[in-house]
Amino acid sequence: MGRWIDARRNYRPQHGQLLIGPLRDKQYEHLKTVTFFVNPDQLSLFVIGAHYTPLISAPFSSACGLLLPLFDDLERPAAIIGATDIAVQRHLPPDILAFSVTKPLYEQLCALDEHSFLNKKFWQDVRKARSRENKD
Repeated sequence: MGRWIDARRNYRPQHGQLLIGPLRDKQYEHLKTVTFFVNPDQLSLFVIGAHYTPLISAPFSSACGLLLPLFDDLERPAAIIGATDIAVQRHLPPDILAFSVTKPLYEQLCALDEHSFLNKKFWQDVRKARSRENKD
């Protein structure tokens, strides 16, 4: 554990505090990362949506450590799969993980439109299958 702590990068905030909360338009200029709580299907979508991003990782860290400090460069598209900390799992539904993205990747994901994979047969098939499962 000591080696892991020694190898960690520390995040040096630009301002005196960090706000963890809902995304607000008036605070967008200060945005560093966005975290989505996702089920396995949604995680698959995000991974596909970020597939041009070579930096999708799932490092070991505390839950809050995966929100910001482990990103190498906040100015580049990158993602971290999180909520894998067993200390936090008891506070989440059993089928939920986190997917945290930098601001550039968030903007890339928001730009996906009807011409993207979101409108392709594979995703439509998943949605139909889940719809049938929920009716049973």
